Amino acid sequence: MAKIIALANQKGGVGKTTTTMNLAASLATLEKSVLVIDADPQANASSGLGVNIQEVDCSLYECIIDHADVRDAIYTTDIDGLDIIPSHIDLVGAEIEMLNLENRERVLKNLLEPLRKEYDYILIDCAPSLGLITVNALTAADSVIIPVQCEYFALEGISKLLNTIRIIKSKLNPKLEIEGFLLTMYDSRLRLANQIYDEVKRHFQELVFKTVIQRNVKLSEAPSHGLPAILYDADSAGAKNHLALAKEIISRS
Repeated sequence: MAKIIALANQKGGVGKTTTTMNLAASLATLEKSVLVIDADPQANASSGLGVNIQEVDCSLYECIIDHADVRDAIYTTDIDGLDIIPSHIDLVGAEIEMLNLENRERVLKNLLEPLRKEYDYILIDCAPSLGLITVNALTAADSVIIPVQCEYFALEGISKLLNTIRIIKSKLNPKLEIEGFLLTMYDSRLRLANQIYDEVKRHFQELVFKTVIQRNVKLSEAPSHGLPAILYDADSAGAKNHLALAKEIISRS
């Protein structure tokens, strides 16, 4: 049975998509079967894993709104054992179209249920918002990874996200747990980065992953080639960090 992990933070630019792609690739490299759900209308995880968005006939949008067969939306990637259900810009309007659906918070959960037996991990890349699609992702998930950027406003907005998680836990998904807070874009030379690290550690203690994702040029370059860092440059800090994160997650399961 797959463990479903959502990657969420309503703050943009904290490394959600980068983490989703590279964690998924690392888990697949460690011989786990992985499915990525791109639940962000920007579809960056889709293009970053080599899917040509222009050529996608069936995306998450068609599954949610047109009741397309979820298996028709699964695309393979260049990494063995790593599949993806891509996103589409139409997903922006899906939240409004979903308002009339009954059980609208559980649409994604119902879609993913039949796929649970086929994968070890299902990772959901959430949009930088706390809208209905993100609520769907958190309702479908077993746990949530919260990427936190090592920058000044890092902790701003986290209380809002934690509140949303609390509401979803009480009303929609009592099993939802916090997998961990992941520090991203870490530069050990900066005093501020170290202060943020200490502050997050003090606040959330054992909920903070031991692995930290360092700021890394190769990690930024890889998506423009449609590749995760492990295929673009396996020796880069970014690739090694995500491999360490994957091992940390596997060891908890």
